[in-house]
Amino acid sequence: MVRIEVRAWRVLKLTIAACAGAGVAFLVGTWTADAASKSGRAGKREEATYIRPASTPIVAVVAINQQRVTVYDAEGAMLRSPVSTGKPGFETPPGIYSVLEKKVEHYSNVYYDAAMPYMQRITWSGIALHAGILPGYPASGGCIRLPMGFAEQLYGRTRLGMRVIVVRDDIGPADIVHPALFQPLAGDVAPVTAMLSSDKAGDGADKAPTGVVDAAVATGAPPVRRQSLRAIAAAKAAEAAAATRKADEARRAVVKAKTDAARLPKALRQAQAAVAMAEARARRAEWAAKAADADTPAGERAKEAKTAADAALAEARAQLETVNEQVQPAQELAARLLEEAKAAVAARTAALQEAKDAQSKLAPISVMISRSTQRLYVRQAREPLFDTPVTIADADNPLGTYVFTAVGNGNAETELRWSVISMYRSAKGPASAEDGKRPRADRHTATAAADLAGAKLALDRVAIPKEALERISEVVSPGSSLIISDEPISRETGKHTDFIVVMSDEPQGGLKIRRPRSLDSGRYRQPSYRTPNSWSGPFFWW
Repeated sequence: MVRIEVRAWRVLKLTIAACAGAGVAFLVGTWTADAASKSGRAGKREEATYIRPASTPIVAVVAINQQRVTVYDAEGAMLRSPVSTGKPGFETPPGIYSVLEKKVEHYSNVYYDAAMPYMQRITWSGIALHAGILPGYPASGGCIRLPMGFAEQLYGRTRLGMRVIVVRDDIGPADIVHPALFQPLAGDVAPVTAMLSSDKAGDGADKAPTGVVDAAVATGAPPVRRQSLRAIAAAKAAEAAAATRKADEARRAVVKAKTDAARLPKALRQAQAAVAMAEARARRAEWAAKAADADTPAGERAKEAKTAADAALAEARAQLETVNEQVQPAQELAARLLEEAKAAVAARTAALQEAKDAQSKLAPISVMISRSTQRLYVRQAREPLFDTPVTIADADNPLGTYVFTAVGNGNAETELRWSVISMYRSAKGPASAEDGKRPRADRHTATAAADLAGAKLALDRVAIPKEALERISEVVSPGSSLIISDEPISRETGKHTDFIVVMSDEPQGGLKIRRPRSLDSGRYRQPSYRTPNSWSGPFFWW
């Protein structure tokens, strides 16, 4: 028993030491091992780097050959760190992802409840960015391991929907200008066509009055104009606030009315008791008056007592009648106010939903054009908006894969500034070598420029239907993106998911080992056999 306890204590100390080392990796740098270190020579120290003051990240580019991640905001690169991606047979598939879920404390559903601190999921089947041990080469089960400190810093800055692009060789974004890139409609107003034809179920907010639209259609008049989406969202928010105040006032009125009505039964009982007592007194006075001789002093006193008793009875009955007259109106008032309060609550709920819907229309959109399916798909707030066929010139030849991002406003508020990241250095795809092995770049290779020529050629070859272009132009905003790819949308794209595109000619090990699942299932159930706060467990490095 003593030996077992001593051995357990030694294992615990080693585990704590490993966790502590990972915890300060961001501050002191991450010790990585290359091929030389395996033969006994010292490894090389690499540090997570703040390139410049960090702001809100837009995209993170994970380079497999360089084993590093670079985080970009609207102005360019701002953070860089070493990583460890999937080992052979469990490769992290190059492709286009986004952050789907974030959890500070998470445990693997695939690898024996392994700890995954500061987890940022990029596929529902289990691939994620998270803190872990970095040996200096691909060693994970498909996830992207980060130094502990860097993972914590990045976790605090990212938002759901941030784009994560996994490439073979490090490629950075480049500014691009092209007439085919989406631009918002000019002016403070926009056509109402998108709102009228919204594909979202139950989306009745922000629509133009039916009569106005019918009249415009019947007369062939120009498209109905409406306020900008921002103005509508502000108006809906104000309506929701007013509805909330009205609902609160109605609730307080109901409480007061019920309180007042609750007092009346007691007053009614008291009035009824007073009447009963007055009636009994009047009967006794009447009996006394009949029994006494009217011509005697006693008779006179009995007669006066009867008169007083009758007056008291009349007053008690009048009081009872007054209380009775108050009970019914008070009950009716309470019932009416209750119905009004229910209506106010329903109106508040509807107004809040309309405000939420209006606000969601301000969210950046994602557009995907697939040469494989010859279709254009649009999602907003990670939910499908619509899709439509597109025409692609010379459709039998590859387009390549490109991610265009509206990084901010240009010279004018109605002009967007775009950047592009190509999946490969050219539209031909990944470089190949003899024996089916691709050359591996040195981890210190500089970031390559995006394939601007290929990106512009891909935009030239795509023809988007006018109606779809108008609908996109009505809602496009900074943060929106356009993906053009030869690939179809990955089966990993499901509910609450931005577009996921996986390169089919790259190793898929990190996805193949994941458990089959229904795309509509959303999220895995967290196992119940883990020990809370067990980040230092033996499988921390998955």
